Amino acid sequence: MTEQGINKRKTEHIRLCLTDQVEGVNKSTGLEGISFIHNALPEINFNDISIETSFLNKSLGAPFLVSSMTGGSELATEINQNLAVAAEERKWAIALGSTRALLESDKHQDSFLIRKQAPTVPLIANLGAVQLNYGYGAEEAQRIVDMTEADALYLHLNTLQEVIQDEGDLNFDTLLPKIEAVCKALSVPVGVKEVGFGIDGTVAKQLADVGISFIDVAGAGGTSWSQVEKLRSKDPLRKAAAEAFNNWGIPTKDCIVSVRSKLEDSPLVASGGMKTGLDAAKALTIGADVIGFARSLLQAATESVEAVLQVMEQIEFELKITMFGIGAKDLTELKNTNRVSIMGRSLLDEQG
Repeated sequence: MTEQGINKRKTEHIRLCLTDQVEGVNKSTGLEGISFIHNALPEINFNDISIETSFLNKSLGAPFLVSSMTGGSELATEINQNLAVAAEERKWAIALGSTRALLESDKHQDSFLIRKQAPTVPLIANLGAVQLNYGYGAEEAQRIVDMTEADALYLHLNTLQEVIQDEGDLNFDTLLPKIEAVCKALSVPVGVKEVGFGIDGTVAKQLADVGISFIDVAGAGGTSWSQVEKLRSKDPLRKAAAEAFNNWGIPTKDCIVSVRSKLEDSPLVASGGMKTGLDAAKALTIGADVIGFARSLLQAATESVEAVLQVMEQIEFELKITMFGIGAKDLTELKNTNRVSIMGRSLLDEQG
């Protein structure tokens, strides 16, 4: 794709996510089936609650990640730099949008080169796994890591997006051995993420077995990239077909449970439809380690660093309120609480 084409597509993606209905139809994260059981006597001081953790061998002020969104356009530069400054201040991890444009175009490199704005937090670069079938390999992946000074690399899986996209790359054949080669060669850990349709435990185990260090389930319930591409498409066939898949994907809750059942110890990032600190608390309780927020931050990121910080502080506050409400003073206690009801099944009643 031409430099101008990449820039145009990235800008269209942002504008559509800001202005149009891009969530799946009648599709939720599944987290509404989880509720906490209020503890009227928590025996803790709210001001002593800690939400600190670590990820990729770096400290985090909260178990949160600015999920991959964008890069490669003028608008993306402003968004990513605002997100990076805010992430550094609140000590959130941050992931870049697809960095393929960084190698293919000299324009808008500042949209990816945000290490200066976020010098100490975990930074994750990002490349479509399908590009390993289109001339990319470990050498190009390492160049991306070196240029961005990233602590890790995401390889993203986005079959439904690519097939609806007018200019999509559709050869997902025999990617697993190529992913393994990148894992072996790269100087940093490699993670895999979906883009909003979810990863289940079987796929996660396949990926872990070839060297993937962490999984971001990116489940259904938030932005649907088949719907985003439908809105962009000039192809009547693709636009019409996309309607049949407007509720496709594995709900985020189901992804977390499935992946955790197959991978007990691997770091697990939960993204896909996350909007509040209460959502985050639910995901952490059922097995996630880090929670990714994307569209929840996007509008604020088009405005200012201060607007992003306000959203981040609210999400952190909501997580702490949840923990106060059940009497959990840190994330370990939250993860191990029995004050939770899952699909009407109360762990408090079962465990006494």
